[in-house]
Amino acid sequence: MTGQPAPRDAFAVLREATQARVALGRAGDALPTSRELAFRVAHAAARDAVHAPLDTAALREALGEALEVRSAAPDRAVYLQRPDLGRRLAEGTALPSTSADLAVVLGDGLSPRALQEHGPGTLAALRERLPGWSIAPPVVARQARVALGDEIGARLGVRAVVVLIGERPGLTAADSLGAYLTWAPRPGRADSERNCVSNIRPPHGTDYAQAADTLAGLLVSARALGASGVALKDQGAKPPTAGLDRSPPKEIR
Repeated sequence: MTGQPAPRDAFAVLREATQARVALGRAGDALPTSRELAFRVAHAAARDAVHAPLDTAALREALGEALEVRSAAPDRAVYLQRPDLGRRLAEGTALPSTSADLAVVLGDGLSPRALQEHGPGTLAALRERLPGWSIAPPVVARQARVALGDEIGARLGVRAVVVLIGERPGLTAADSLGAYLTWAPRPGRADSERNCVSNIRPPHGTDYAQAADTLAGLLVSARALGASGVALKDQGAKPPTAGLDRSPPKEIR
């Protein structure tokens, strides 16, 4: 019948509010062509994010000063096949002993793109929220898994380590950065001894300020408790006191 309004799309508002693949519709017994093509684009972006090389020169330039290491995985193919090698430093790696309060490791993980795009901004926001903390030079780590930060933190002699690392890409997020905090890092720490802030990727995920607020609160609480992970979650993380001095933290050279 002519003159009738088009049927209202009940899921339009939901689709506009999320990047999740919801209410895709159908064409016969399959997805509409546009949705199928969008799926293939997303899948290709996820694969590209895993295999894209980290531009360490550009990252170090953005950081201003940084150390650089790699894991025991010699290349990307071995890294993907042998997660254990990504948790250990390459043989012969030398790092200075700093006795700093905190080290920040920037690892490529499973999405070098995420680290490239969001690592420097997250680190800058975290530094602003930790007045009075001595911070070792940031460490850029290639072919890195989260646990690589334990060995790096132990070698540097720091009280805590935060690993900023590219998370496993999904079909709606190929550039998601995770932050993993471990108090008293040393090889052999379990995942239950860490705290995580995930999906750092403004504007679609956690923004830098929100992630840094959470991490700073966790670090302050971890220092008071002397532990991180499950024990720290039981205590509850407290945000930094309002009005703290925002001057840059002391750098360990």
